[in-house]
Amino acid sequence: MKALVLEEKLRLSLREIDLTAEMKMGPRDVRIRMARVGICGSDVHYYKHGRIGPFVVNQPMVLGHEASGVVVEVGKEVKSLKAGDRVCMEPGIPDPTSRASLEGHYNLDPAVRFWATPPIHGCLCTEVVHPAAFTFKLPDHVSLAEGAMVEPFAVGLHAATKAQIKPGATAVVTGAGPIGTMTALAALAAGAGQVVISDVAAEKLKIAGRYAGIVPVDLGSAPLVERVKELTGGWGADVVFEASGSPRAFEGIFELLAPSGTLVLVGMPPGPVSLDVVAAQAKEARVETIFRYANVYAKAVALLASGKVDLKPLISATFSFAESVAAFERAAEGRPADVKLQIAVEESAR
Repeated sequence: MKALVLEEKLRLSLREIDLTAEMKMGPRDVRIRMARVGICGSDVHYYKHGRIGPFVVNQPMVLGHEASGVVVEVGKEVKSLKAGDRVCMEPGIPDPTSRASLEGHYNLDPAVRFWATPPIHGCLCTEVVHPAAFTFKLPDHVSLAEGAMVEPFAVGLHAATKAQIKPGATAVVTGAGPIGTMTALAALAAGAGQVVISDVAAEKLKIAGRYAGIVPVDLGSAPLVERVKELTGGWGADVVFEASGSPRAFEGIFELLAPSGTLVLVGMPPGPVSLDVVAAQAKEARVETIFRYANVYAKAVALLASGKVDLKPLISATFSFAESVAAFERAAEGRPADVKLQIAVEESAR
């Protein structure tokens, strides 16, 4: 099968690879012809560094986990899907008998098999076999390109869910990258009255600022704390989402919060960071963390279908399957105006 393979750090190949073991169909599985795959920051990190923390690329690995496609075959016990259905796929497959799964936290299952996380192959190939339980049908008016955006949007939606946003709340998102912007959109969908989003990249802020309800703040020209105070009458934000992963973002982060506000940690810093515990205690701040997502995929699809969330403006460019290596080279450049790059595995999905 043809696939985009990370051979080792900084070396990609679009070539044939034997994925026979991954293509075995079970009675509750579906076979899917791949259509669109988004390039995630983690894919780029593996490409550039060959590892993320303890996850090391020790052998060739197929990249990609943000995906949509078309069902071509279903297992004999599958009733929810049929051949021809357009779908998106949740890329983490947990052990359904694990304690984490049984307690409803399947994303925290230590044995979860997540696409493109060593040693598990990803989905940047022509076909995949996936459990029907983690495959979601797309409504007719939701494109395959939007379907491949559900995975990163699910991160933001999980964060907004953990935040327990109340109607009319003011939220702040630090970091206007793909996840930060989608977290802002998820917060608005959850009922926030306004979302302040900050970054040092004017191009990214311009894209986020096109959405009604999002207030962009360029950290190079305006102090974020002062802007938040101005917008809230000095009270502070009800919720702060840290989505940049920058250690500097944690400096004075509780100054942004209103009394009894909530801080949600979304971004992953490269190492330990310092949190002012006393500042948190003085406001009785609630601190939440997220790791990927759980139980939000169907809700994410529903929000796209309803039109309440529009992710199409965040797709910066689409490459053909043959251009996959070039797509990753561009993603590795980190162009400020790029939010999400996608690869059309099947030409008709461009």
